[in-house]
Amino acid sequence: MSTTVSDAVWSEEGTTPDAIEAALRELLAEKHAENGGFVPARVLNMLVFVESDYSGEIANRLRGVGRYHASRTVVLSYDPRRERLNARVSVASDGEPGPEEVALLRETAIVEIGERHLDDLLTIADPLVVSDLPTLLWSPHRHPEAADALLGLAQATLIDSIEEPVWSEAIERAGELSEQVYVVDLAWLRSTPWRERVAATFDPASMRPELDSLSALEVRHHPDSTVAAMLFVGWLASRLGWKELGHARIEGRTGHDGALIGGARSRQDTDIELRLQADPELRVPGLAGVRLSSGSGLQLSLDRGPGGLHAHRRERDGAERTWTLLGASRGEGGILGEGIRQALLRDPTYRPALRAAQAMLPEAEDEPPQTAPKANEASGPPETDETRPA
Repeated sequence: MSTTVSDAVWSEEGTTPDAIEAALRELLAEKHAENGGFVPARVLNMLVFVESDYSGEIANRLRGVGRYHASRTVVLSYDPRRERLNARVSVASDGEPGPEEVALLRETAIVEIGERHLDDLLTIADPLVVSDLPTLLWSPHRHPEAADALLGLAQATLIDSIEEPVWSEAIERAGELSEQVYVVDLAWLRSTPWRERVAATFDPASMRPELDSLSALEVRHHPDSTVAAMLFVGWLASRLGWKELGHARIEGRTGHDGALIGGARSRQDTDIELRLQADPELRVPGLAGVRLSSGSGLQLSLDRGPGGLHAHRRERDGAERTWTLLGASRGEGGILGEGIRQALLRDPTYRPALRAAQAMLPEAEDEPPQTAPKANEASGPPETDETRPA
């Protein structure tokens, strides 16, 4: 199959939702008439609400998701000064199909809206999503009112909890959304390699008893990724049946450089010390390190480093071993692509981890002040292969 990108485009100013939907149908028909091997992809709708000033950033992130592109992407590009409804529609494939080959067509509709259209978001978006496909809603840069207005069209919503200015409110928001639709949180997905490595460590039968004798857990994280650390702790708590999860409390927190400490009890009624430490040296979103200790003397630590996660293990007899867990990085584009894929897969461990994290939220008077990340920095500085784990 040729690698030449093939697309068809339509645009109109002062248009209507019905005209946009008709244009999508006509462009699909034109492409199929041009070559019968062109067929529309029919897996997932993606509905995006974004400020027009950052539409280019979002377009770049969507272009980097690889094979996990949604079948139809509808972007509502918001500028409060805009008076008319303008739209641009494109239908594209990765190449021309050869004889007895097929090429998938993916559709994109960018609809420019203004403040006067906010009360009609459902009316605008409803005709533009394929009704018999699941719909994933994404509203980057914190537009909860718009997201709530569009939730009726979605079966899943994509969020990135590090974009919320107050991490405790981010956890509460995720909890509220999870009662209505399936939630895919990029903050959760960034901890996937860490969860996989910890689970693999305790997978051998000889290691299982250590899980019930854990005595301490420390998680270091990017200053804006407290939610990711809380969800990681919540994952362990929910999978291991920890109880009496105490409210985390602030210890020596100055700006983003302090720590959250708390505690829990295992199924065997042993105390577990919990510590979440912000690492101001970490330049990428997510976790910087994890350390687990058990009452038997076993210690396991994982730290972000060049080429992957650096692991250190001290056995019960005092023997020590250090190694590197190698692997290719997904990067932020890979994280977003995985988020789109997760909208169809459903992760059964996320909601229990989220509920456990909610149980550990600090009391109101203990909540730390936080500075909201700038909208165009919401996804954090770009990661590099040298600083990002596998």
